[in-house]
Amino acid sequence: MKIQKIELFPSPIKLKDPFIISLGKYDYAQNVIVRIHTTAGLIGTGECSPFPAIHGEHLDTCLSVGKLIAKALINMDPIDIKACVELMDFLIYNNTCIKSAFDMALYDIAAQACNVPLYRYLAGENDKQLFTDYTVSLNEPNKMADDALKIKQAGFQVIKVKLGGSKSTDIERIRCIREKVGYAIPIRIDANQGWTPTDAIDILAELAAFNIQHCEEPISRKLFMQLPEISKRSKIPIMADESCCDVFDAQRLIALNACHLFNIKLSKSGGIFHALKVIQLAEKEQINMQLGGFLESRLGFTAAAHLALTSKNIQFYDFDTPLMFEEDPVIGGIAYDGKGKIQVPETVGLGATFDHQYLNKLKKIEINQ
Repeated sequence: MKIQKIELFPSPIKLKDPFIISLGKYDYAQNVIVRIHTTAGLIGTGECSPFPAIHGEHLDTCLSVGKLIAKALINMDPIDIKACVELMDFLIYNNTCIKSAFDMALYDIAAQACNVPLYRYLAGENDKQLFTDYTVSLNEPNKMADDALKIKQAGFQVIKVKLGGSKSTDIERIRCIREKVGYAIPIRIDANQGWTPTDAIDILAELAAFNIQHCEEPISRKLFMQLPEISKRSKIPIMADESCCDVFDAQRLIALNACHLFNIKLSKSGGIFHALKVIQLAEKEQINMQLGGFLESRLGFTAAAHLALTSKNIQFYDFDTPLMFEEDPVIGGIAYDGKGKIQVPETVGLGATFDHQYLNKLKKIEINQ
């Protein structure tokens, strides 16, 4: 079996409401779809969601680099994922977001060829329940409190709150939210690198009384040398996100004793192949993990959900952004019960694809033999 044809599609999807974090405001998910066709008739589908402030990639660069990768992968054996990933990494440095879409499509093909769901291909078991949080975007405190209450009333079991503003405002945001939702429901916070090290220590100390499950990336990823002191002084567990992209980042954070938890996202690691290395290292060091993403559709988060079933150390799930879309172009894939519980498909491969009518509306770039 060989790779015969690869298709790339820009896939912008409008969000119901703006998604606002400390790094910017997003009205659309500016995603890229990759479809890999094989000589055996199998088609693998992948997707990525570039965030320029995090990946250093955007939709146009993903398409440009994607064409370069597609030309290189034509006639490769899609089952030899290691060789395909090594070729991508040799071809161009970084660009992990677009590489993750190709990686996802390759794993889809490999699992289809073995006639098993992706999680089984990855030696996982569908033996645990997955519950996603739901995110409160950055806004003024009372608006965020109202949004958090709606999430609780909808039945979600965990609320995630975006922070990363001034010390006083962020503390007020959490205080207002707790007044609205009470203290029983867990809250996770994510500063998206928005605090200075000094402010991070002060804010985390103030927020410790508010039943915070963990805090993602409190300071700039460039200041990772200051994470150990923050983690040491914080009563709230610190989760590395933007500072933990691949296994080399994870090794450095472990050596520094810099954080308590890792947040894994396929488009940070470059895909499943490299994410598995981080997971194996975290298991060895007894570090628990969260699996998350950016603004992927249900297809991208279906891949993340399959991966989540491979390790008992993956205990937190941040799969909510498809619920924020105005339209859902995915057929199959994970299903949400309306209260955050996720069901992983038992169909072969990824178990998800895009509706052909939706794809026909998109611009298509095609690379052939």
